[in-house]
Amino acid sequence: MSAGVNPVLAGIACRCPNCGEGPLFSGFLTVTDRCDSCGLDLRAADSGDGPAVFIILIVGVLMGFSALVAEVAFHPPVWLHLVVWLPLTLILCLALLRPFKGVMLAMQFHNKASEAGRRDV
Repeated sequence: MSAGVNPVLAGIACRCPNCGEGPLFSGFLTVTDRCDSCGLDLRAADSGDGPAVFIILIVGVLMGFSALVAEVAFHPPVWLHLVVWLPLTLILCLALLRPFKGVMLAMQFHNKASEAGRRDV
């Protein structure tokens, strides 16, 4: 890992955790096999369900609290809650998924988590 690359910033920018320049993803959430800039092998990268769990918790609290405040303050009908909060929740989840996965993968490489084996457990 290069000393000058911040793994959090590289992850948010969806850039290679080693050089901070090459793209981390080849699709929306598909991790590229190798970095185009430095050649880092990214095939071992696996963030698991971590990004989804964090996003569910964060967006759930934000949307739940916002809907509750809107209900108490304005008393909108139920259909308006559905029209406003469901699409907003979907948009926010999709917008956060890629950067959160990038950060999780960058932190995995920064902490050399892929090198852990059965003996380390």
